[in-house]
Amino acid sequence: MTARAPSPSDPPPGLALYQLAIGHYVSRALFVAVRLGVAEQLAGGARSAEELAAATDTHAPSLRRLLRLLASAGVFEEREDGRFALTSLGDLLREDAPGSLKANVTLFSGPVVHDAWSELEFCVRTGIPAFKKEDPDATPFTVMAQNPEAAANFDKAMATFAPQTAAAVAATYDFSRFRRVMDVGGGNGAILIGILQANPSLRGVVFDQPHVVERAKQNIAEHGLADRLDALGGSFFEKIPDGADAILTKHVIHDWNDEEASAILRACRRALPSDGRLLVVEGVYPPRIDASPESRGAASNDVNMLVCTGGRQRSEEEFRALYAASGFELTRIVPTPARVAVIEGIPV
Repeated sequence: MTARAPSPSDPPPGLALYQLAIGHYVSRALFVAVRLGVAEQLAGGARSAEELAAATDTHAPSLRRLLRLLASAGVFEEREDGRFALTSLGDLLREDAPGSLKANVTLFSGPVVHDAWSELEFCVRTGIPAFKKEDPDATPFTVMAQNPEAAANFDKAMATFAPQTAAAVAATYDFSRFRRVMDVGGGNGAILIGILQANPSLRGVVFDQPHVVERAKQNIAEHGLADRLDALGGSFFEKIPDGADAILTKHVIHDWNDEEASAILRACRRALPSDGRLLVVEGVYPPRIDASPESRGAASNDVNMLVCTGGRQRSEEEFRALYAASGFELTRIVPTPARVAVIEGIPV
């Protein structure tokens, strides 16, 4: 594998590096636009900066400057008459837009993540996440519990791509051999809902913290699956209920360091029968990083885990070692179209 050859259309190296350095400009501007509800104000059609400023209680000349920055990134369009309109990107900032990414933008461009990344040097020097700088005994759970609004937005953001992920997993992994699947750390149940919809004979249970379970029950009922899908509360560090012949966990293990991740998987091992299956749904870190979007995504997520949770993205070799330390053998990795894989393990 070699680095991509420069293209005549590429900016000079100095300019390219400068553009990387100011990437946070657009990120922060996105967050402010979401906080102000600009996309909702534009849902009915193009409006001037003055009209938008009156509706959002902002300074019109300054708001225009913000909107022009985002127009340069393709989020809004500045028309010849000076009015601003939504683009296909900007439309996804609306709360009620199909496939809305408002919760994701609020999370990843807002203070929850940005404040943590301000401690990146501390994290690199110590190997511990930013939230432990002030409280070494803190966990992601205790930190999130201090901000219910942020916690609710986090849950919404994590569920954004769940229907697509569920469809991709259901299409590429055969669930027909299972009777009951448990989603450990399953949030509001979105991925298991999609898997059960694609497998009418399958039953399931969502297992998560007690305060999360109530939202899961509501979501399950709204999808008409209360007769096939249960929701139970507890801690995956303590005891996971038995009764399932497969345990699935999506984007949970990467939140934790090896010791903590192994503790979760050992709890899964105790809950599974000898012929059961462990199905970890996550991205697999490539063996070598290049300049591809896939590599950028994996490496970005990996460092974000370092900063925000103390976890990590793992390579196939690292997953094999983690499984072996937790009472499993990694049997296969099944790629999906959703940029995650089903990492299958059997008890040993």
